[in-house]
Amino acid sequence: MTRTPSSRVMALTICVGMFALPALAGPVEMPNRKPGLWEIKVNAGAQMPAMTMQQCTDATTDKDMAASFSPMAKDMCSKQDMQKTATGFVIDATCTVGGTTSVSRTEINGDFNSAYTVKVSTKGDGKLPESVTMMDAKWLGACKADQKAGDIVMPGGMKMNIKDMQAMQGMAPKK
Repeated sequence: MTRTPSSRVMALTICVGMFALPALAGPVEMPNRKPGLWEIKVNAGAQMPAMTMQQCTDATTDKDMAASFSPMAKDMCSKQDMQKTATGFVIDATCTVGGTTSVSRTEINGDFNSAYTVKVSTKGDGKLPESVTMMDAKWLGACKADQKAGDIVMPGGMKMNIKDMQAMQGMAPKK
Protein backbone atom coordinates (compact mmCIF):
# COMPACT_ATOMS: atom_id res chain seq x y z
CA MET A 1 0.00 0.00 0.00
CA THR A 2 1.39 3.40 -0.97
CA ARG A 3 0.99 6.02 1.72
CA THR A 4 0.08 9.54 0.71
CA PRO A 5 1.11 12.52 2.86
CA SER A 6 -2.51 12.68 4.03
CA SER A 7 -2.56 9.05 5.17
CA ARG A 8 0.82 9.43 6.91
CA VAL A 9 -0.43 12.42 8.88
CA MET A 10 -3.68 10.60 9.69
CA ALA A 11 -1.73 7.56 10.89
CA LEU A 12 0.46 9.83 13.01
CA THR A 13 -2.63 11.52 14.45
CA ILE A 14 -4.02 8.17 15.51
CA CYS A 15 -0.67 7.11 16.91
CA VAL A 16 -0.29 10.32 18.88
CA GLY A 17 -3.87 10.06 20.08
CA MET A 18 -3.46 6.54 21.33
CA PHE A 19 0.07 6.41 22.60
CA ALA A 20 1.73 9.77 22.92
CA LEU A 21 -0.79 11.95 24.70
CA PRO A 22 0.97 11.49 28.03
CA ALA A 23 4.21 12.47 26.26
CA LEU A 24 2.75 15.87 25.42
CA ALA A 25 2.05 16.66 29.04
CA GLY A 26 4.78 19.16 29.86
CA PRO A 27 3.98 20.97 33.11
CA VAL A 28 0.43 19.55 33.18
CA GLU A 29 0.43 15.82 33.79
CA MET A 30 -2.08 13.41 32.29
CA PRO A 31 -3.52 10.89 34.75
CA ASN A 32 -2.80 7.21 34.19
CA ARG A 33 -5.67 5.08 32.99
CA LYS A 34 -7.12 2.51 35.35
CA PRO A 35 -5.18 -0.77 34.96
CA GLY A 36 -7.01 -3.43 32.98
CA LEU A 37 -8.44 -3.94 29.51
CA TRP A 38 -9.43 -0.83 27.52
CA GLU A 39 -11.41 -0.87 24.29
CA ILE A 40 -10.58 2.07 22.01
CA LYS A 41 -12.81 2.86 19.03
CA VAL A 42 -11.17 5.17 16.47
CA ASN A 43 -13.15 6.98 13.78
CA ALA A 44 -11.11 9.16 11.43
CA GLY A 45 -13.99 10.01 9.11
CA ALA A 46 -13.70 9.37 5.40
CA GLN A 47 -9.87 9.26 5.45
CA MET A 48 -9.67 5.83 7.08
CA PRO A 49 -12.12 3.10 8.06
CA ALA A 50 -13.26 3.05 11.68
CA MET A 51 -11.43 0.54 13.84
CA THR A 52 -11.61 -0.92 17.31
CA MET A 53 -8.61 -2.08 19.30
CA GLN A 54 -8.02 -3.28 22.82
CA GLN A 55 -5.13 -2.46 25.12
CA CYS A 56 -4.11 -4.15 28.35
CA THR A 57 -2.61 -1.67 30.84
CA ASP A 58 -1.00 -1.84 34.24
CA ALA A 59 0.13 0.87 36.66
CA THR A 60 3.19 1.75 34.54
CA THR A 61 1.97 1.34 30.94
CA ASP A 62 1.00 4.98 30.31
CA LYS A 63 4.21 6.34 31.86
CA ASP A 64 6.26 3.83 29.84
CA MET A 65 4.52 4.91 26.62
CA ALA A 66 5.10 8.57 27.44
CA ALA A 67 8.80 7.93 28.02
CA SER A 68 9.02 6.02 24.73
CA PHE A 69 7.15 8.48 22.53
CA SER A 70 8.16 11.78 24.15
CA PRO A 71 11.46 12.13 22.24
CA MET A 72 9.65 11.49 18.93
CA ALA A 73 6.96 14.06 19.74
CA LYS A 74 9.57 16.63 20.79
CA ASP A 75 11.50 16.11 17.54
CA MET A 76 8.42 16.47 15.32
CA CYS A 77 6.46 19.13 17.19
CA SER A 78 7.55 22.75 17.50
CA LYS A 79 4.58 23.50 19.77
CA GLN A 80 2.97 21.30 22.41
CA ASP A 81 0.76 23.22 24.83
CA MET A 82 -1.49 21.32 27.21
CA GLN A 83 -4.05 22.85 29.55
CA LYS A 84 -6.31 21.25 32.15
CA THR A 85 -9.99 22.06 31.67
CA ALA A 86 -13.04 21.51 33.88
CA THR A 87 -13.78 18.20 32.11
CA GLY A 88 -10.33 17.04 30.96
CA PHE A 89 -7.50 18.45 28.88
CA VAL A 90 -6.87 20.45 25.69
CA ILE A 91 -3.62 20.09 23.74
CA ASP A 92 -2.60 22.47 20.94
CA ALA A 93 0.29 21.22 18.80
CA THR A 94 2.15 22.11 15.64
CA CYS A 95 4.01 19.13 14.16
CA THR A 96 5.92 18.36 10.96
CA VAL A 97 5.97 14.87 9.44
CA GLY A 98 7.59 14.14 6.09
CA GLY A 99 7.83 17.85 5.27
CA THR A 100 4.14 18.44 5.95
CA THR A 101 3.21 20.69 8.86
CA SER A 102 -0.09 20.31 10.67
CA VAL A 103 -1.75 22.20 13.50
CA SER A 104 -3.93 20.12 15.81
CA ARG A 105 -6.23 20.66 18.74
CA THR A 106 -6.88 17.65 20.94
CA GLU A 107 -9.75 17.65 23.42
CA ILE A 108 -9.73 14.88 26.02
CA ASN A 109 -12.70 14.36 28.33
CA GLY A 110 -13.48 11.67 30.85
CA ASP A 111 -12.24 10.15 34.06
CA PHE A 112 -9.58 7.64 32.87
CA ASN A 113 -11.15 5.09 35.25
CA SER A 114 -14.19 4.02 33.24
CA ALA A 115 -14.24 5.99 29.97
CA TYR A 116 -12.74 8.90 28.10
CA THR A 117 -13.07 10.51 24.67
CA VAL A 118 -10.44 12.14 22.48
CA LYS A 119 -11.23 14.51 19.61
CA VAL A 120 -8.28 15.50 17.41
CA SER A 121 -8.96 18.31 14.91
CA THR A 122 -6.11 18.73 12.42
CA LYS A 123 -5.44 21.41 9.80
CA GLY A 124 -2.63 20.92 7.31
CA ASP A 125 -0.43 23.46 5.58
CA GLY A 126 -2.46 23.38 2.38
CA LYS A 127 -1.33 19.90 1.27
CA LEU A 128 -3.84 18.13 3.51
CA PRO A 129 -7.56 18.35 4.04
CA GLU A 130 -8.81 19.28 7.49
CA SER A 131 -9.67 16.21 9.52
CA VAL A 132 -11.33 15.21 12.76
CA THR A 133 -10.47 11.94 14.50
CA MET A 134 -12.65 10.69 17.36
CA MET A 135 -11.57 8.10 19.89
CA ASP A 136 -13.93 6.59 22.43
CA ALA A 137 -12.30 4.47 25.11
CA LYS A 138 -13.98 2.41 27.79
CA TRP A 139 -12.66 0.18 30.53
CA LEU A 140 -13.83 -3.41 30.07
CA GLY A 141 -12.42 -5.02 33.22
CA ALA A 142 -9.40 -7.18 33.91
CA CYS A 143 -7.07 -8.08 31.05
CA LYS A 144 -7.70 -11.45 29.44
CA ALA A 145 -5.73 -14.44 30.73
CA ASP A 146 -3.49 -14.55 27.64
CA GLN A 147 -2.67 -10.82 27.78
CA LYS A 148 0.13 -8.96 29.50
CA ALA A 149 0.48 -5.25 30.23
CA GLY A 150 1.24 -3.29 27.07
CA ASP A 151 -0.54 -5.71 24.71
CA ILE A 152 -2.54 -4.00 21.98
CA VAL A 153 -4.90 -6.12 19.89
CA MET A 154 -5.49 -4.42 16.54
CA PRO A 155 -8.33 -5.06 14.08
CA GLY A 156 -7.98 -8.50 12.50
CA GLY A 157 -6.38 -9.88 15.67
CA MET A 158 -2.85 -8.56 15.08
CA LYS A 159 -1.19 -8.21 18.48
CA MET A 160 1.75 -6.05 19.47
CA ASN A 161 3.17 -5.02 22.80
CA ILE A 162 4.23 -1.45 23.46
CA LYS A 163 6.79 -2.56 26.05
CA ASP A 164 8.38 -4.97 23.53
CA MET A 165 8.51 -2.14 20.99
CA GLN A 166 10.35 0.00 23.55
CA ALA A 167 12.93 -2.76 24.07
CA MET A 168 13.49 -2.97 20.29
CA GLN A 169 14.00 0.81 20.14
CA GLY A 170 16.81 0.43 22.66
CA MET A 171 18.56 -2.09 20.38
CA ALA A 172 18.32 0.12 17.28
CA PRO A 173 21.59 1.64 16.06
CA LYS A 174 22.15 5.21 17.21
CA LYS A 175 22.35 8.00 14.61
